[in-house]
Amino acid sequence: MLTRRVFLRGSALVMAGAGPVPFWLGRAAASTQGRRKVLVAIFQRGAADGLNVVVPFAEKRYYELRPTIGIPAPSSGQGQTAIDLDGRFGLHPALQPLKALWDRQMLAIVEATGSPDPSRSHFDAQDYMESGTPGIKRDGWLNRALPTARPDSSPLRAVALSATLPRTLQGDNGAIAINDVQQFRAGQDTASLVESMYDASPDRQLAAAGKDAFAAMRMLDSLSRSQYNPSGGAQYRQAGELGRSLQQIARLIKADAGVEAAFAEIGGWDHHQSEPGQMFNVLRQFGTALGAFCADMGDRMEDIVLVTMSEFGRTARENGNNGTDHGHGDVMFVLGGGVQGGRIYGQWPGLEEEQLYENRDLAVTTDFRAVLSELVSGQLGTTDMAEVFPGYRAGKPLGLLKRGT
Repeated sequence: MLTRRVFLRGSALVMAGAGPVPFWLGRAAASTQGRRKVLVAIFQRGAADGLNVVVPFAEKRYYELRPTIGIPAPSSGQGQTAIDLDGRFGLHPALQPLKALWDRQMLAIVEATGSPDPSRSHFDAQDYMESGTPGIKRDGWLNRALPTARPDSSPLRAVALSATLPRTLQGDNGAIAINDVQQFRAGQDTASLVESMYDASPDRQLAAAGKDAFAAMRMLDSLSRSQYNPSGGAQYRQAGELGRSLQQIARLIKADAGVEAAFAEIGGWDHHQSEPGQMFNVLRQFGTALGAFCADMGDRMEDIVLVTMSEFGRTARENGNNGTDHGHGDVMFVLGGGVQGGRIYGQWPGLEEEQLYENRDLAVTTDFRAVLSELVSGQLGTTDMAEVFPGYRAGKPLGLLKRGT
């Protein structure tokens, strides 16, 4: 039996948001929105090993703690070495596509970032970071960061490339989870029948959600009927699932579909054993995906800021299985044309025993909310950080974005 709820659950679209009925419902769904600033958040699920993503090769202690899994220094001549950035830190060799972005000053790196919450549980730490409220699970920081909907706001203003809506985008503002743009098709008769069922529903929120869904589906159906050819020589095919997600985000942005915030994720970072080979593979996909996205967007990167994060880092010392365990401090990337890149941000705490958090982990010296709050303000124009990150008081800005961005 066909029902409204079954239809939405079975489609490639998941809607969320319990706020007022959006202003855009009365207009034609296929209208264009024009160029807008966009904030893209990428979650690295599984706790990425920041010490091997961005290598502190100038520290002798790094190699004492990691005699077998440490990435060789650029001048060591030992096979695949770290890619020198500033004489102190270097990218993992699998991240070669990002070196050009660093040289163009589009990539900024923030060291020793993370949450003040001490949890080493993947699930709790991810929930806290996606909520933007360490120690408290609630709706998502990116949903709260969305500015008030305008008459020309799009049904695709907040999108996640995932099968279900991530906590990051859950909340009162409408948001959409897209599993695959190409699946946004239903027979015209069936679609019309189900849409009329939503229209007739006495449940106002359900009716609004249905209208949201079908307006978004009409927009996406229109997009999916034309072939998408990435620009700038972008190669997404070698970039795995993250590459597929970023390609679809790029497609929506370049179609002027009104995207303001987007979310994607990449798993496979929980390397308790055999880390070197596994990490090389996931970082190759990660770096290739980011590089392809920037190439594809071209000068549109002036409108875009992309930020990466993971729930926590890994232990400073390697374990007995050629891997690392759950840690604390980590690293964040910030990419975009308006980014003051080519620089390492944050206070480096050091890796000596007395400098480590609980004598085992890289210490957190920059709260992840310090990074996100600057990007929310600069990209989305939302300035009430007490609403976006309740309980957090920002200190001196890091200066990640160029003035006027």
